[in-house]
Amino acid sequence: MSTPKSAPFQDRPLAEVVEELTAEVRELYTADEVPWVIGYSGGKDSTAVLQLVWLALKDLPAEQRTKPVHVISTDTLVENPVVAAWVGQSLDTMRTAAQQQALPIESHKLTPEIKDTFWVNLIGRGYPAPRPKFRWCTERLKIKPSNAFIRRVVRRHGEAILVLGIRKTESHARARAMTKHEKGRVRDRLSPNGNLPNSLVYSPIEAWSTDEVWAFLMQYSNPWGYDNKDLLTMYQGASDDSECPLVVDDTTPSCGDSRFGCWTCTLVEQDKSMTAMIRNDDEKQWMRPLLKLRNELDDVNSESETRDFRRMNGTVQLFHDGTIRGPYKQFAREDWLRKLLDAQAKVRNHKKAPEHVRGIELISMAELHEIRRIWVFDKHEVEDSLPEIYEQATGEKFPGLPLDEQLVLGAEEIGLLKEACEDDPIHFSMTRELLSVERQYRTMTRRAGLFEALEKAIKKGYYEDADDALEFAKKLQELRRVPTQETLNEETTDAPA
Repeated sequence: MSTPKSAPFQDRPLAEVVEELTAEVRELYTADEVPWVIGYSGGKDSTAVLQLVWLALKDLPAEQRTKPVHVISTDTLVENPVVAAWVGQSLDTMRTAAQQQALPIESHKLTPEIKDTFWVNLIGRGYPAPRPKFRWCTERLKIKPSNAFIRRVVRRHGEAILVLGIRKTESHARARAMTKHEKGRVRDRLSPNGNLPNSLVYSPIEAWSTDEVWAFLMQYSNPWGYDNKDLLTMYQGASDDSECPLVVDDTTPSCGDSRFGCWTCTLVEQDKSMTAMIRNDDEKQWMRPLLKLRNELDDVNSESETRDFRRMNGTVQLFHDGTIRGPYKQFAREDWLRKLLDAQAKVRNHKKAPEHVRGIELISMAELHEIRRIWVFDKHEVEDSLPEIYEQATGEKFPGLPLDEQLVLGAEEIGLLKEACEDDPIHFSMTRELLSVERQYRTMTRRAGLFEALEKAIKKGYYEDADDALEFAKKLQELRRVPTQETLNEETTDAPA
């Protein structure tokens, strides 16, 4: 296996650069009582930064190692399973090693709230698979959990210093952002954080290249006991050409360009890392069901059939000659759940799946309960179909408690309702919602909001079909453009003589 060539570090020896940086870390660490928060993803950059801080703190006298250093890692719950297992084991190893070495380093695994998880929003609420112009996932899955933790630290201590593995060579956008914040730096190396008040950013490897990062990781042993060569192997397996080439000039690609993230990500054209893992390693064939489902999520050709012509709030919004598509329809959300549970079963039962994957949860029971609640109470899908889908897909009885009989309709009742609506899907869904709203308010002492809820259901079901909704929206747009007599009179009165 080839490894990246040691980069020049501006013609200085690696040891000199590392000594200079660890001295800087010690100086900044002992300068005040502000706690540090290190963002750790398990990748090469965050590993290098944490390793630098760890080495620096080890060289401090025990009486100076008093300020807490929080290592936070955000698990989106849809991370690439290989990377998720790596990070989880690394955090456990880190926790034990910090205690043994008497270092004030505490590791924290963060997860999004149930209401913010990927599947609750996609399968539960019907949010379409994320797109560059509708990137609803990053804020909910990554930013909110980490920001909530940082805000807690700031509330407790008044301030926090974020230590991040960001580098200018990652992208032009990243370089521009870092250069912009450099103007407000204090103590030479701490930049203001534009999103979180009372927090500063320290980026010790901001000027390093990818190959300099690998040179450091390969020549300095991981101080908490994890093998950096295994990290290199993981990156190697996620590269298209299955190797980390010897770098001879700045045009040579490096295995460090491999990108890991959510296996459900549809913000990129192709999940190259997962595809490469499957291609390069016969023992990772168990990941094929995940890749298949991810590619189906990324297929936009069927969205005219699977997504509602109305927005989440029931309104119709024009865009060019058509309407902006809304959430996934009921049948599509139910189908995504079946496919997800089927993929989970296939991964668990794959003959080459490693032991830690055999009990994998692609979707948690807490998420299933929340999806069920959204379907029945928020979307008024009173069939309560989730338990049946779960039982058909897993062969096991759904462990959730039965819902109030007042709120659920049986298969026979649903059949009669469809028959009464003459199988008109819009008429059926409106009538079902009206019945559901009435049942929800039936047992309330005060029924404030009942008429508003009924009116909303009727407005949502006002249209005959998508074409009728489009024509209505166009007429409404034209009416808004045509000035009224009153408006014309005002314009005449206000016009200059």
